[in-house]
Amino acid sequence: MDEGSELSLTIAHIVQRLKGSHLHSQIERRAKECLHQPDIKLDSLKEDVRSFLKTSGWERQLQNAVYRELHVQLPPSHPAAPPEHLKEPLAYMRAAQAGWEKRVLKSLNSMSTELGVPLARMRPAAEQKELANKWNEMGTDEPDLTSVRPVYAPKDFLEVLVSLRNPNHDSSEDVSVRSHWGLIQVPLNVRDIPQLVGDHTWTSGSSLSLSFCLLHPFYCLSLCGPVVMEQDSAAAQQYSRQGCSTGLRADLWALILNSNNQPQEVMHYEQLTAGVIQHDLLVDNLIYKDVKLTASNDDYYFVFEDFLYQVLLCFSRDTAVLEHFKYNSATPPRSFIQGKGGEEECAVVYPPNGVIPFHGFSMYVAPLCFLYNEPSKLYSVFREMYSRYFFRLHSISSSPSGIVSLCLQFERLLQTHLPQLFYHLRQIGAQPLRIAFKWMVRAFSGYLSTDQLLLLWDRILGYDSLEVVAVLAAAVFAFRAENLMEVTSLGSAEAVLADLSTLKVMPLIQIFLFATAI
Repeated sequence: MDEGSELSLTIAHIVQRLKGSHLHSQIERRAKECLHQPDIKLDSLKEDVRSFLKTSGWERQLQNAVYRELHVQLPPSHPAAPPEHLKEPLAYMRAAQAGWEKRVLKSLNSMSTELGVPLARMRPAAEQKELANKWNEMGTDEPDLTSVRPVYAPKDFLEVLVSLRNPNHDSSEDVSVRSHWGLIQVPLNVRDIPQLVGDHTWTSGSSLSLSFCLLHPFYCLSLCGPVVMEQDSAAAQQYSRQGCSTGLRADLWALILNSNNQPQEVMHYEQLTAGVIQHDLLVDNLIYKDVKLTASNDDYYFVFEDFLYQVLLCFSRDTAVLEHFKYNSATPPRSFIQGKGGEEECAVVYPPNGVIPFHGFSMYVAPLCFLYNEPSKLYSVFREMYSRYFFRLHSISSSPSGIVSLCLQFERLLQTHLPQLFYHLRQIGAQPLRIAFKWMVRAFSGYLSTDQLLLLWDRILGYDSLEVVAVLAAAVFAFRAENLMEVTSLGSAEAVLADLSTLKVMPLIQIFLFATAI
């Protein structure tokens, strides 16, 4: 497909998407209202209306909406291509994802049977009233969760990724695969340091400068202020590449994600809250258990327990999240209405958002609690972060930002630039990926100090890529290489890498990239 056709398809797709949006109806209404203004002339109607929309800020909102669509939509392809090929072109990846989905859903259904708890039920009126009264104090509730277990943990998911193979690929003829000592054995193209440095300005100018905004806070604020004032998503994303100033990070991230907390978004959140109060879901227990096991035991995040329950319970019921399955390799799980098992027309998406939480899922939300103290704003930012980035960390795909590519990239970086360390760890049964996977699947949430984690997530947003997660994982191993060369077991290697809370993210990445690029 030539460039012109691709552009036409992209434009047509975005126009179609925006036509049904709330923003489109708002702009249309404002345009009609402005026709009654005396300075709108019939002979220059088009120009006058456009000028009105520009000066009143609607043009900027439309630009931001288009910018968001460009970041979440599928890449242009042949219109005759099957939808599943658009989401994931490799058949063996699609098959692996489908198999994993069946396994997870089976685990959830087994739990429902073992506990004697339905997947969903209407709460009795007294229970609804009780939950509504304690909505802002759910952290004080201590339900009995001893029989509830996570549907899966990251280590279970890793075993599936390790078993991935391309049945049509002869690895004996592929030098890159034969020489790869790691756990991931699929032939994907991942970028090495020269390519990363060439394609990103990670090591030049101020984009990855050593704590640039800490060294020049007033200069950063002077640059950031106008970006926020102009409400320009593209400019905010560019700014985020150098790290956001603490006081303006919340506004910049919301701007990048086009999450402006409009009245309709607040109303949507309130409707989701009402849904939580009215209906009890089995996955609610998984959410409670996960928060108790992770964030509640974290020195940084335990104070946000109430927020986490509110956001995650609402998230589980939000059917708007299903939109991301248009470009996610995954398919939302479906279960049957009680008493209608096996009847396909009675199958419904469960949970309503199509996302079954796993052990550590709540840590995608926890760091955002430092930025947003208004639940509806926190919710809308998290939902956009998940729909744009986090879903890729627990879905099987060939995407460069997908977890399979990140794992392979991490292993290749270590093997290429620290071969002795990689070989040593492999020989003692301490494959590096078995240690680093838990960091990457949570984008380092819960492992770094919060200020350092937010600097890392600045770059994820700024470069619209999760590759920096794999680079940081490799940089951590490089930083602790001397100690790791002395260990003799997996346990001792894990002990060396147990505490990442004192690490400084950007200097660590810079040192790794500079030292290995030379």
